[in-house]
Amino acid sequence: MEGNWVVGSNVLGLVFFSITMGIAIACKGKAGKPLLTVFDSLGEVIMMITTWVIWISPFGIFFLVAEKIIEMESLSDTIGQLGLYFITVLLGLFIHGFILLPAMYTFFVREWPFRFTANMGQAIATAFGTASSNASLPVSMQCLEEKNHIDPRISRFVMPIGATINMDGTALYEAVAAIFIAQVRGRDLGMGDILAISVAATLAAIGAAGIPQAGLVTMVMVLDTVGLPSDDVTLIIAVDWLHYHSVSLPGTDSERQLTS
Repeated sequence: MEGNWVVGSNVLGLVFFSITMGIAIACKGKAGKPLLTVFDSLGEVIMMITTWVIWISPFGIFFLVAEKIIEMESLSDTIGQLGLYFITVLLGLFIHGFILLPAMYTFFVREWPFRFTANMGQAIATAFGTASSNASLPVSMQCLEEKNHIDPRISRFVMPIGATINMDGTALYEAVAAIFIAQVRGRDLGMGDILAISVAATLAAIGAAGIPQAGLVTMVMVLDTVGLPSDDVTLIIAVDWLHYHSVSLPGTDSERQLTS
């Protein structure tokens, strides 16, 4: 029997293994605590190394983007495609945030969403300005409890969980980005590939941190799902900073509406 080998990391497999390992450690109770301590310490060390990498990353990103520009056969066509990609992401975020979410709020709560949204103005501005669902969490809970009169027990239970796993905008952005990269590479995607990208983008968004541009890290998992090189993420770095403020809005908005 012949096996098929794919060059690259199996990020989706690593995520599944990590979840399984976490459940097993939790089930072992005291016996699993030493291993949990090791992973906690490892996480702290990795975060320190990541901080060092972030400080020198602008130099690396410059050369990565330069490499992709040199490889392009037609720079003008690629710039046009990047523009369409940028508009597509913003259009998707607009439809999700200003049409689908208000419609769902009206259907389930039986009220118009305008007053609720107006009362959340400070939280929305904070989420947009910081591009982080975690940074806007205290302001969101304050607006929910003081202006929309949501029970603190509900807001303080739902919002922290939502800020961690509910990344609507990131899932949408990663799916569109993966399809865009495939098109730039001339890769034809079938219905199965589109479905795989959708599932992988959803899982990647759940694992993404609530910080600016965290989706670029989990994007690797989405690209690996359909066999695209992970270094193709550099194709979208040039325009990613333009819309990452908008990406954080749908997720935080849906969390706030869920509390009502």
